[in-house]
Amino acid sequence: MCGGADDIPHASKWTKLKTIGMTIKIVKQNGKETSDVRYNIVSNYLSGKRFAEAVRGQWSIENSLHWQLDETFGEDRSRIRKGHAYVNFSLLRRTILSLLKYNKTAKVSVKNKRLKAGRNVRYLLEVVLGK
Repeated sequence: MCGGADDIPHASKWTKLKTIGMTIKIVKQNGKETSDVRYNIVSNYLSGKRFAEAVRGQWSIENSLHWQLDETFGEDRSRIRKGHAYVNFSLLRRTILSLLKYNKTAKVSVKNKRLKAGRNVRYLLEVVLGK
């Protein structure tokens, strides 16, 4: 954790910058270890413990969303790679996921809601129109 931004180039562009935190993610898989370093800019002064809790909370949200996208749309198996198609389809999937989760008329999983919308035009309209 770094509580000051005086030594950071262009720090004045981030008017609410109070703290900079760094996390190192170490993954051990199949006998191989990889690491990923991330820097976070924060608009509050945080202790190291509080910063770690916030980062873990964000990872939990990201992991949950990723799991839902993969479970509902098979996102990990997607072979879309050309141009901006991957980003476009990712945005489309996230939008559809939100619409499906918002719909409360069918008391089934989000994946089954997607399948139902594919078979039933009336239900599809309920989902798309937010009813």
